[in-house]
Amino acid sequence: MREQPEQQAPPVQRLRIRYAKRGRLRFTSHRDFSRAFERAVVRARIPMAYSSGFNPHPRISYAGAAPTGSASEAEYLEIGLAQEADPAEVARLLDEALPDGLDVLEVVVSSGGSLADRLEGSHWRLTLSAATSAAAEAAVQQFLATDEVLVERMTKKGLRQFDCRAAVVSLTSQPAPETGDECAILEVVLRHGTPSVRPDDVLAGLREIAGLEVGTAPLHERLAQGPLDPQTGTVGDPLVPDRDAE
Repeated sequence: MREQPEQQAPPVQRLRIRYAKRGRLRFTSHRDFSRAFERAVVRARIPMAYSSGFNPHPRISYAGAAPTGSASEAEYLEIGLAQEADPAEVARLLDEALPDGLDVLEVVVSSGGSLADRLEGSHWRLTLSAATSAAAEAAVQQFLATDEVLVERMTKKGLRQFDCRAAVVSLTSQPAPETGDECAILEVVLRHGTPSVRPDDVLAGLREIAGLEVGTAPLHERLAQGPLDPQTGTVGDPLVPDRDAE
């Protein structure tokens, strides 16, 4: 009879972490980041709680990870600890242990509930080096005036077609301050759902209905991720309830 594995004690504290993916590290995949983060908690000697079972692993929960290649100022995860720790000290230790470009911005004590449920929408900035501001503005107006914009994307289940317009809460265009009309910047707020609509889906929709050329490597940067205000179409801070509970 196979011996049963030792049962681990539940976490005594849960911490929620906001981190950024910047520069070349935006090309880090979610799997690569999770490996880097697990190595960082070991180097930083964070007192992690572990799961039970034959292969215990540190209690880390990821939520709403950005697509590979996207920069982000608003990535979130939650860790469970075997003993209480000072959030500010955990933030310092983890930031020192992670490579430059994967930067810990804030650590707070969890007030309970689901962090993933608070991530209802994302605010993105898209920099298009191959599109003029005039062409981008015309494409945006045509996109917003259309009820349905169908795009295709390869998924784990094969090629899938879906409406990217329904997820767009707001979409605006403006020239890049450095280059004026030679480069365009789009700001888009996306509602999270199934299937998940990504910034490149919106760009595919703009190309499909308006012929907008975005170039081979537009920069996608997530500025915020959190609760979506249905009245204003803005994205809030998901850690506010945790700070208020402290």
